[in-house]
Amino acid sequence: MPIPSPADLPIRRLTHRDLTACADLSEDRAWPREEHKWGLLLTAGKGYGIDDPGGGLVAACVVTEYGPYGNPELGAIGMVLVAERHARQGLGRRLMRHVVAAMGTTPLTLYATPNGRPLYEELGFKVIGRSETLRGHFTFDEPEPEVGTRAATAEDLAGIIRLDEEVFGIDRTPVITRLPAFSDQLRVAEENGRIIGYAAAWPNMDTHVVGPLIARDTETAKALLASLAVRTDRPLRTDIDVRHEKLLAWVKERGLAAVGLNAVMTYGIPELPGDWTRRFAPLTVAAG
Repeated sequence: MPIPSPADLPIRRLTHRDLTACADLSEDRAWPREEHKWGLLLTAGKGYGIDDPGGGLVAACVVTEYGPYGNPELGAIGMVLVAERHARQGLGRRLMRHVVAAMGTTPLTLYATPNGRPLYEELGFKVIGRSETLRGHFTFDEPEPEVGTRAATAEDLAGIIRLDEEVFGIDRTPVITRLPAFSDQLRVAEENGRIIGYAAAWPNMDTHVVGPLIARDTETAKALLASLAVRTDRPLRTDIDVRHEKLLAWVKERGLAAVGLNAVMTYGIPELPGDWTRRFAPLTVAAG
């Protein structure tokens, strides 16, 4: 029986049961397996994939929807991967066209690598900004920041959700409520009993990823990031909006080095909603 061409294979919805196959696909493209992150994306978002008749996945991606259930106001696309043996056969384009069609009139956003950007531009995505990926061991060479931080408690979750919606511009409750279990650390900064920032550090392979990082200003962002760094021996990784020049310079002076630059792109809207001045780093570039 002839083996069907990958171009003829159906696109299906992925579930958490596909986690290992997704991690295998990441490894096939020389990406980290990132099972912890895949687990979040496949449960909080919608995965799409193409099965390989020989086993595993030919291609995959995930869309995380934000806003009212059943009527999202924004979809974040991430983890767009095609197996090396099927690269340059149009599968990534086919999968992306399927996702864009499935999302209908919902605006979309994604973080594009230099290699992926031409495809997304071909599909109508526009570059609206950039983020810098940083990685390294954070070093401490100064007194504690003036802004106080503390570990978040269950009672803080409602306040974190309110602040996140105010800054992000759209309700992200289904994702934010997963942070206490997903993260190794979740911390808040507050003033006069009001939460003015929050940040999480979650495990990803040998690093702790800092994100989301939401803060009233740069000094608050510094305090939150430092408070997370002092409580881990792992290297940190984070993705900071390049417009936050002072924070970027500060983390680079303390041991984090730039390892990549992504283009922030949108489809269907000219800009992202919310207040970028208080949005310093995403949960992960795969979820916006």
